[in-house]
Amino acid sequence: MSAETPVQSAGTFTRLRRRFRDWRGSRPFWAGLFTILGGVPIAYFPYATLKLGTMSLTMATTAGAGSLIIGVLLITLGLTMWFQQATRVFAGVAAIILALVSLVVSNIGGFLIGFLFALFGGALAVSWAPGNAEGVEGGRHKPGRGPAGEGAVEPPSQGTGDEPIPPQTPYETGDGGPADGVRSEARNGGYRVG
Repeated sequence: MSAETPVQSAGTFTRLRRRFRDWRGSRPFWAGLFTILGGVPIAYFPYATLKLGTMSLTMATTAGAGSLIIGVLLITLGLTMWFQQATRVFAGVAAIILALVSLVVSNIGGFLIGFLFALFGGALAVSWAPGNAEGVEGGRHKPGRGPAGEGAVEPPSQGTGDEPIPPQTPYETGDGGPADGVRSEARNGGYRVG
């Protein structure tokens, strides 16, 4: 091993972490994770066997097949949220409906653990919207972006775009009378007249 090996592995870890962060940020990651975590207890608890000393406690019921189907569907919907972002609203609504059905079919929704995770994941999927960093830069709108065609307002020409726009008073029109719009404060040094 050379002295440079830890630096290379740290660079690889950092690069992979950044790639995962970018991947996670472009999709409803947490919605899919909560939905998957909701499907696991719903599918697992009806088939689990609990050992208490020499006594075995089995929770298998006639609804075991329904619980397995709901759990597998929730896991599939969670993966769909990760890899098919266009169907996130459908997957979210379906996850919410399956979570509600699991209350009746699957041991109170996997003892409420799976129900709450699936319900929360479905709600996150429905409410998630892809971010759009294009068009806004540093709080200022990029020129050339926005509506085009009839009725679109043309931006005023400002030269390079970095020059400040001088302040303009909107009341400097008319022939100079008090009702024509020029502010009375500007006429007599800032004191209000009338």
